[in-house]
Amino acid sequence: MIAKVIVDVATSQTDRPFDYKVPNQWTSIIERGMRVIVPFGRRKVQGFVIDFQEESDISKLKSIDELLDLEPVLTSELLELGFWLSDHTLCFSVTALQAMLPVALKVHYKKHVKIKERDALPNEVQSLFKQRESVSLTELNKSSTEQMKQIQTLLKQGVLEIVTEIKERKTKKVIKVIEPKVDVETLKKEIKLLDPRAKKQTEILQWFTENFKEIPVQQLLDTLHVSRSVLKSLIQKQLLVEKERQVYRDPYAIASSELSQPLPLTDVQKKAINPILSAVSKEKRETFLVHGVTGSGKTEIYLQSIASVLQKGKEAIVLVPEISLTPQMVKRFKERFGEKVAVLHSGLSAGEKYDEWLKIHRKQVKVVVGARSAIFAPFENLGMIIIDEEHESSYKQEENPRYHARDVAEWRSDYHQCPLILGSATPSLESYARSIKQVYQLSELSERIYSQAMPTVITVDMREELREGNRSIFSRELVESLKESLARNEQCVLLLNRRGYSTFIICRDCGYVAECPHCDISLTYHKNKQQVKCHYCGYEEPVANRCPECSSEHIRFFGTGTQKVEEELLKLIPEARIIRMDVDTTSRKGAHEKLLSAFANKQGDVLLGTQMIAKGLDFPDVTLVGVITADTMLNLPDFRSAERTFQLLTQVAGRAGRHELAGKVIIQTYAPEHYSIQYASEHNYHAFFNQEMKIRQAHAYPPYYYLTSITVSHHELMKVIAISEQIAKVLKRQLSKQAVVLGPAACVIPRIKDRYRYQCMVKYKNEPKLVETLKTILSHYESELTQSELQIIIDQNPQMLM
Repeated sequence: MIAKVIVDVATSQTDRPFDYKVPNQWTSIIERGMRVIVPFGRRKVQGFVIDFQEESDISKLKSIDELLDLEPVLTSELLELGFWLSDHTLCFSVTALQAMLPVALKVHYKKHVKIKERDALPNEVQSLFKQRESVSLTELNKSSTEQMKQIQTLLKQGVLEIVTEIKERKTKKVIKVIEPKVDVETLKKEIKLLDPRAKKQTEILQWFTENFKEIPVQQLLDTLHVSRSVLKSLIQKQLLVEKERQVYRDPYAIASSELSQPLPLTDVQKKAINPILSAVSKEKRETFLVHGVTGSGKTEIYLQSIASVLQKGKEAIVLVPEISLTPQMVKRFKERFGEKVAVLHSGLSAGEKYDEWLKIHRKQVKVVVGARSAIFAPFENLGMIIIDEEHESSYKQEENPRYHARDVAEWRSDYHQCPLILGSATPSLESYARSIKQVYQLSELSERIYSQAMPTVITVDMREELREGNRSIFSRELVESLKESLARNEQCVLLLNRRGYSTFIICRDCGYVAECPHCDISLTYHKNKQQVKCHYCGYEEPVANRCPECSSEHIRFFGTGTQKVEEELLKLIPEARIIRMDVDTTSRKGAHEKLLSAFANKQGDVLLGTQMIAKGLDFPDVTLVGVITADTMLNLPDFRSAERTFQLLTQVAGRAGRHELAGKVIIQTYAPEHYSIQYASEHNYHAFFNQEMKIRQAHAYPPYYYLTSITVSHHELMKVIAISEQIAKVLKRQLSKQAVVLGPAACVIPRIKDRYRYQCMVKYKNEPKLVETLKTILSHYESELTQSELQIIIDQNPQMLM
């Protein structure tokens, strides 16, 4: 038996299956999707088994050294998806396959097979364990075929289980539990024999006669108010026994065991959900775009659609864009579906991710809620995929494999013949254009639930404020409104499109700006650490009191950051309790949840933050939203800047007045006449869409054209320019006359981490030779890519052009 193995060596020469002999004792156990250790040259590497065949063209075949799994970690579907992904994003197959696994499965680890029910073990397997609780998988690899077969069967029956131990990272979480070692009758006899003074021992034994089961040690000590020494004496008398139990870490445990009930749907919601439920019952692959204004009840549509999927015994994946959205979203899903929900996102530790992934792999959950990578959840019976806030750029991965979660979702919904739901108050132009062409089925929810009014939006021209002598960050309108809201004991949200204290530091005498020595970008001032920091490479240095160029003392901070806004606001309204959310305050694990729950519990009056507070949050007492710098993104050299500005303003405006209280939004801007700001203040998506589409068509941008960007980077500038020019020539020569090749030109930030960066861009409608040409370019520079510091990054449909 010969296995086809993709080895974990990422080069173009090794990007193909290699043949390995399967040792006889494993022929009946090994399956596609398992990981193995194989000899490769002089070293041993990990690989994925992707197929089998009877014979090979190679005469001298090496054998597989070790099995890393006793059950496949990748399903047949995920293997197929991996090869599609590798082709679609021009990455190596092994990179695509690795992307589907949790981090815990990519580091050094040992696997053990552990006994769960010793009494059910047949004698020949008992002998392997020799009175031990667990045996390493490496040791079991040496057993006979019959024994290995039996172990696999016992794993499926739950008599044995696989536990993974990661070096330096404990994957399993273990708690100590205690249980009776003797039967109830013996416990009752022992109670009578105890010394009358041993009251606490009596109490413990009495508890076990009434509750004959295991209990966590700490829980027992807390419940009966006894000390550990009392427990120890009962263990020494052989009446009780202490064991270790693996438990799943549950980052989102819900306190209440009561599940929430479906809410009654409005007529508009019913109209939106009916075609979805019809597609579920017919098991039909269809994509729905739910375009609903903020607060129109999209989440309830998701919940009830999933309920219909679960009734059919199928599974669902729900994607949310950012960690900050996850707590509230997960809470609603857990409250409705309880233990059936697993959570996957980057804010979890490696161990937590591994536990959640295991629950999915072991079919212990039916719903996954998570960020981008949750799209690879190893479900085998998918009935629905939902992408909430589908317009978000965070659904695109910025390193290999450069996939967009929406493309992967479309592939999986096609594979399982199940509906895909895209939801947003501000759909991306690409998605809305597809719905107009009837590629997607459109459902519009144009009103908030129970006819709650949309918030009133006031646009303040900051140029006027300056002319009238107001040099503050805050307009007079915003300060007055903040004071009024706080006087009424209501809450406010302030959005600033920045982080840190000031954007940059400048010398007023000679014009010197503090720049990063490794990147062509100015350093950002962070007041709490008295440091300036580069947000691209992490370089930091203490703040200078004098100008390093001319020694002048007139070195000043320019621009506005969240820390500075907090300071200014406290000068104006000293009594305001401010909760600040930005990258600095949320870098610690669990910080998002802590800050948001503090705001929900009314421990703060003002939630001040960057983009992370703009979406998905739902607080009943928020009546005022202030946008401090609405036009920051408008000035970025990116064709999506107007779209992103419109989306951000509409989303943050949607945080106000979502319940009984009316909402008000104040947008401060230096460009009040810009159409994205005007239409956002009118909550008018359709007018914005029509205007923006005309501009996209005139300049040949998506959705009228596809884009591919090729970025070249190296430590030597001349090398970057020469290679970029060669690539542009190849593209112009190989592609059709209809394709537009732009560049090469220096990137917007020409140098990051001491690497110079140049970019070429291809705009096209239909270019069958493009992928082939790009692969040729990569293979031509293969030796330089592996030996020198050269990097060529190809991004199909890039979300960021910076």
